[in-house]
Amino acid sequence: MPEQNERKLFGRQRRANSATPRDAGRYVVKTNADEDAKLRARAVVAGVTVPRFLVEAGMNANVQTSTDQKQLIAELFALSRTMGTVANNVNQLARYANTEGVFPAEAERVVAEYRSLSARIDDTIRKLAGA
Repeated sequence: MPEQNERKLFGRQRRANSATPRDAGRYVVKTNADEDAKLRARAVVAGVTVPRFLVEAGMNANVQTSTDQKQLIAELFALSRTMGTVANNVNQLARYANTEGVFPAEAERVVAEYRSLSARIDDTIRKLAGA
């Protein structure tokens, strides 16, 4: 009995029995030597087997794939280009306001667009950071 208590404290624990059958799905994952070594190392650090590590990682709602990150980066580049256009419009409005002494009514729309883009950039950066 004391051996079991030590095992529970310091070693891996057996996964609890599931009410549903375990033969619902089986996956074969092929890796190269580098990927295999990294998976094994991460599983050891986590204190689980490689299959358990893969299941837990796959079930994690916060996982970001490289495809997700590439899409977010592409969105950041698009937002950056749009932000450059808006900055050009703001510059033109400032020049007009300085020349004429009047701030044009269309400026509110440009400011609203700037704030919207700024919020989208912040959201995209948070997604990339995994927050």
